Parts: sequence; structure tokens; C-alpha cells
Amino acid sequence: LSAAFNAPLAGILFIIEEMRPQFRYNLISIKAVFTGVIMSSIVFRIFNGEAPIIEVGKLSDAPVNTLWLYLILGIIFGCVGPVFNSLVLRTQDMFQRFHGGEIKKWVLMGGAIGGLCGILGLIEPAAAGGGFNLIPIAAAGNFSVGLLLFIFITRVVTTLLCFSSGAPGGIFAPMLALGTLLGTAFGMAAAVLFPQYHLEAGTFAIAGMGALMAASVRAPLTGIVLVLEMTDNYQLILPMIITCLGATLLAQFLGGKPLYSTILARTLAKQDAEQAAKNQNAPADENT
Repeated sequence: LSAAFNAPLAGILFIIEEMRPQFRYNLISIKAVFTGVIMSSIVFRIFNGEAPIIEVGKLSDAPVNTLWLYLILGIIFGCVGPVFNSLVLRTQDMFQRFHGGEIKKWVLMGGAIGGLCGILGLIEPAAAGGGFNLIPIAAAGNFSVGLLLFIFITRVVTTLLCFSSGAPGGIFAPMLALGTLLGTAFGMAAAVLFPQYHLEAGTFAIAGMGALMAASVRAPLTGIVLVLEMTDNYQLILPMIITCLGATLLAQFLGGKPLYSTILARTLAKQDAEQAAKNQNAPADENT
């Protein structure tokens, strides 16, 4: 996180939050994390400079009488997060059943997904790609609410297909883009419904970036700090806290499990099953 997103503090918090069951909080471990974060941040800034990785400009503060809207946004993401996690896991199972470890089927599947993403990129460029270039464009309000929701749904599909297929790549940046799209759509709709508040859709875009990550990964502190470091809009920390906390609490209430922890547990269980199968076959081979 520190090197990829120029977010050193978020990198530290991610280790503490995501690895809390396994991480040993002794002085040596903490110093090792701090040293790695410091060195990666220094190298990143030598080559890329001090500017925030996502340029959305300085957004206005969120007035106190509008904070309830951020709680509603958090509730929305609290529902979206567990659904998104469930879709990721089900899509992974679907692809696993399809290719069954066969290279030919895996290559065929990868070619089909690549072709689909290429066609979508020609039709609507915002529907393809990692999402970093899309975030500032969407946060600036350059799309209508309908188009934002269309791109959101399309990117959910492409993210599920690409990540769950096992192709190289992550889900972190696409998740931030999805949060931006839905947050901006909510902000633009709220601005129409409540014109007396003079709302800025970009503030909801920033809150949405952190909220989806908080609800999906179940790391609210990391989501808050990561987005603030990436966008350099620290004045939005209060609405960020409200949105991410609401999203996390509702996701937990609905029974959603942290995405990365669930994927890791499934991977380890699969490895243990494969190892157990090998151990069972070994005596049979020796007897024959």
C-alpha cells in the first residue's frame, strides 16, 4: 500500500487491522513494518514526487447539517459490501468448476474475458481498466447519475470476471473505483433532492472510496486513512469516519466476512486438502 498508493500510514494500519489475528504486536515486528513502509515511501517519492496519487483537487468541507447523508451512504455500502464479497467467492467457484485446473480451458477462458473487456473498452472506455484514471473524472461530476450507475454495474461484472478467473491483477484499485462511482451517483442525487445544502458530489465520491473497502475488507481505519492520503483531502475525515463506520457495522450485522481473510482461508483449506490427498496416495503407490 505504501509503495503502490503513496499511503504510508494506511500501509501500517492495514497490517494491524487485516493481520490482527496473526500479527504479533512486539517491538521487533512493529519496527520491521515501520522500516518497510518508510523505505518504500522514500523510493516512491524519489521517482514520483510528493503529489497525491489521485488528483481530485481540494474539496469543500462537509457542513454539520449534511453529515446524516454520509451515514445513509454508509448504510448503502454496508449492504453492497457483503453482496460484492459473495459474488467474488461464487464467481471464483464457478471458474474453478469450469476449468478444473486444465490449462487449455484456462487459456480459452482468459481469451474470452480479454475479448469481452476489449469490446467494452471500445464501447465505453470507463467500463474497462484499473480505475485510477476514472476516479478523478467521476468525482468531478462529468457523468450523469444514470451513466455512473451503468458504469458501476458494468465494472462490477468485469471486476468479478477478471479477478475471479485467476488472471494476474488485484481487486484493490477496482474496488476504489467502484466506491467512487456509487458515491458520486449518491452525491449527485442528493444534490438534486436537497438543493439547500449546496452539496458537492466529490465529497461523497471520496467517502464512497473508503466505504466500499471498509465494508468489503472490514478495515475501516485503513479505508479512511488510505483515501485521505491518496487524495490529500484530510478535511473530510469526519464524513469519512461516519461513512466507513456505518458501512462496517452494517456489513458485520448482515454477516459479511472480510474478503481477503476469506480468500486466504479458502486458499489454505484447498492446499491442505491437496496435501492430504497426496499423503493418502503415497502409501498406495508404495504398496503397488
